[in-house]
Amino acid sequence: MPGGIDLHPLIIGVLGLPSWLDFQPFIYTGLALGGVYALSGVGMVVLYRATGVLFLAFGAVGAMGALIAWQLINAAGLNQWLAYLICILFGGVVTLGYGIVFGRALAAREPLVKAVATLGLALILLGLMDLLWTSSGGESRSITLPTDNSGFIISQIQVTWTQVIGLACGVVMTIVTGAFLRFTKLGTAMRALANDREITATLGVPVRRVEAAAWFGCGILAGFAGVLLADLVALDATTLTFLVISSLAAALIGRLRSIVVTFVAAIVIGLVDAMITPIQSITNYRDMTPFVLAAVALLVVNRQRANSLSREGI
Repeated sequence: MPGGIDLHPLIIGVLGLPSWLDFQPFIYTGLALGGVYALSGVGMVVLYRATGVLFLAFGAVGAMGALIAWQLINAAGLNQWLAYLICILFGGVVTLGYGIVFGRALAAREPLVKAVATLGLALILLGLMDLLWTSSGGESRSITLPTDNSGFIISQIQVTWTQVIGLACGVVMTIVTGAFLRFTKLGTAMRALANDREITATLGVPVRRVEAAAWFGCGILAGFAGVLLADLVALDATTLTFLVISSLAAALIGRLRSIVVTFVAAIVIGLVDAMITPIQSITNYRDMTPFVLAAVALLVVNRQRANSLSREGI
């Protein structure tokens, strides 16, 4: 500040804010996490649009798949890539099995009942993980993808290919899913189911087959997200199970309809959550990030809708 005192360093010192260089590594981490949250959120949105079920067991399915992969690699000596493939397929099979057994019974129930039913699956899987991979012994578990060992440098910060894959998967899944829903027969059938299940069935659409595809696809994404998050965050059953909250918040901001808004929201949640980490004064509150951002976004949307209705005189 010419002729005066530069207050910027003083403000940073008082608030305990790190320097910009301290934030940079967390930007790349946040983008990677945001990409995985987007991957998960898009999967939840597609399943909801096809079946009306808000799949709260998404994180638990991915967590158990990641632990199975860890067990196969470390106890059975299985090839890493094969173990990860089994993790992904486990997610698809378990989710499809749940959809086959309970999907028809839940079809006519209220949205709250459907969501609570999937929460029951999450609790069952969480209990199984605690029984099979107990944490009381203090055993350290981790998944390290081969892509962690290479990458490139941006502004003296090492970026791994795993982080790139995390972000890229979110981008690619958003684009592919949007094209799938718009241009394929199966995608059109899923969109029709979201509008009216009974009318869609009377038009000759194989409802059960379409729903099975949605369940299986969602499970595959859960398994894939589980592997990535186990590497990027931690291989812990509870942590991975409840990371679904960030994906759920992104899906809610997208109003369980827009995959583009879900993607953007997921990136923002990942970035904000990661960049809060180095700020010592508020880092303990970073778990509130998804709730706060979702609440603010929904309040803004509802306010805009209310203003729009008032202008129309409704």
